[in-house]
Formats: sequence, C-alpha cells, structure tokens
Amino acid sequence: MTRRLADVAKKVGVSEATVSRVLNGRPGVSEATRESVLTALDVLGYERPTQLRGDRARLVGLVLPELQNPIFPAFAEVVGGALAQQGLTPVLCTRTVGGVSEAEYVELLLQQQVSGVMFAGGLYAQADASHDHYERLVERGLPTVLVNAAVDHLGFPRVSCDDAVATEQAVGHLAALGHERIGMVLCPPDHMPSRRKLEAYLGLSRPGLPTGPELVEHTTFSLEGGHAATGRLLDKGVTGIVCASDVLAMGAIRAARRRGLSVPADISVIGYDDSALMTCMDPPLTTVRQPIEAMGRAAVDMLVAQIDKARVPNDELLFEPELVVRASTAPASSASRVTSLGAVGG
Repeated sequence: MTRRLADVAKKVGVSEATVSRVLNGRPGVSEATRESVLTALDVLGYERPTQLRGDRARLVGLVLPELQNPIFPAFAEVVGGALAQQGLTPVLCTRTVGGVSEAEYVELLLQQQVSGVMFAGGLYAQADASHDHYERLVERGLPTVLVNAAVDHLGFPRVSCDDAVATEQAVGHLAALGHERIGMVLCPPDHMPSRRKLEAYLGLSRPGLPTGPELVEHTTFSLEGGHAATGRLLDKGVTGIVCASDVLAMGAIRAARRRGLSVPADISVIGYDDSALMTCMDPPLTTVRQPIEAMGRAAVDMLVAQIDKARVPNDELLFEPELVVRASTAPASSASRVTSLGAVGG
C-alpha cells in the first residue's frame, strides 16, 4: 500500500496524503486532482479500491497492429494529441508476433475500466478473422471507433479513407502516362480495404486498359510480400504497379531492381499512405496520401461523443485521399524492354 501511494504521488506530482484522500473517498481534493490520481492508478497497473471501480478511467485504448510501418506512429501521434485536448490519456496497445493478441488487449482494457477504444489496422478488417472480442465491446456498451474499412456486421462508427477513389487516382495517373498494363499488389483476399481497391480496379477496365484479375497479386503486408508479388507481375509484362501500401511499394521497387529494371524508366510504382520518409526514397515515391490528421481528429470526435453519451450513427465517414506525384512514376517506355528483362532473375 505504501509503495502504491508513493508511486502514484510521484506520477501525479502530489503528496501521498492527497493520494490517500482520493483512494479513501475523503473531501478536500479538487476534481481535476482526483481524476489525475485515478488515471495514474490505472496507468501504473494498480487495482482501484472497490468503491472506485465503478468510475470509468479517463483512459482510451489505442490498438495498432505494429509500429514499424511509419503510418501507424503518425496516426498515434495525431490521436494522442487530440485525446489530450479532451482530457483523455491514450493507452497504446501494439500487437506483435507471439505477443499479446488483440483479443487479450481488449480484456486488459476492459479490466482497466477505459472510457473507450480505438482500433486502426485491426482484425475487424479481415473477413476470415475471429471477431468475438469486438462482440464483447458491444455487450459492454463501450465507446469504440474503427479506422478504415471493416466487415459489415460489427456496427461500430468508422472513419475511413476512400479506397475506391485512391485506386481511381493511382490507375488514372498511370494510364495518363501511357501505361496499358497496370498491375496491383494487394493484401490478402479477406482484407476489406484491399477488396474495395480490387473492386474499383476491375471497374476501370476499358479498351486499351485491361484491368483484369490476372494482373492482381495478393500478398502479406510486408516489404518481402511486395517483392514477391511484383516478381509475378513483372513476368506478366506490366509497366506500372499500384500497391496497397508504401511498404509494399518499397518491395516492388526492390524487385524491379533485382530484375535489372529501372524505376521509373522501365517500371512505374505507386504506393499508398504517404508515410514518413517516402520523399527520401530513391526515387522519391509517388503515393496516395491518406489524410491522417483529419481522419484521426474525426475518430477522436466520434469517440468523445460516445463517451459523452451523445448519439453517434454507426455509419462510415469517408475521407478523400490525395495523389502525391513524385519521381517513381514516368511515361511508359517500350514494353519490349520490360518483357525481355522481366523474366530474368527473381
């Protein structure tokens, strides 16, 4: 007990006597200090006294799939700042291979009496994944927001980037540069944002621009996956490649170079996200930018409205992306060079 008092007092910057008054429900403590003490108690992992467990913490779980992809730390920074302006503290939960699962994080957050949860890049976007832990959130009535396309049956408020518009922008850019064989590198087939991109891509087919399923490759969400998928597309003679993420695009560029091809002289590559450092690539990457700042703030607004008991429609708020043209795309060159070199190596 003494250690708990000392730890919480140090975290908040108050005396141990003040912490004791809060934990014992005694008067003489401001509401702001009381909330700070309770939040520190939750952050440090100490169990609240029984009489205080009914008070929901001013904590919000932010569940992300990883931090290696620069887009997720960027999103966490936006959300963290917006939550702080609302007097809420984010609890970052990052999944790792062999580590804590998304479902386990949900249980931990429920135990901490968090005020709400926000997910980005979660299992809700995979049609074949288990969604039982999301049902737990529905049962508890916990405010929840999902970022980017989710399976339809969950019914949570969603903030998404328009995948159809992103695909139209990217393919349209390559077509305007004279590319007639444009391939796509997407995430696994059950991934909802990739399904939306695929549907939009297939709908763009016209004379002189065949966008058929034979020019689409599904792969794991990694640089290695982008490399492998691009190798298969190069064997089919594509001159332009649209990728579902910047990380996949990096793999695509590496695959092209391993074949002795130049980007963009022989192969044009477009990414998706416009994550940090894409301007520093060689060549700087043409990509479709997600409006992370606007999306993150809108997601926080949705979550805070739920926390404040306001009615929030379970609709999807779509944000339009922006094509950012850099040096990884150029007018189509002779297809003969790509065809002849594309089958070399691997």
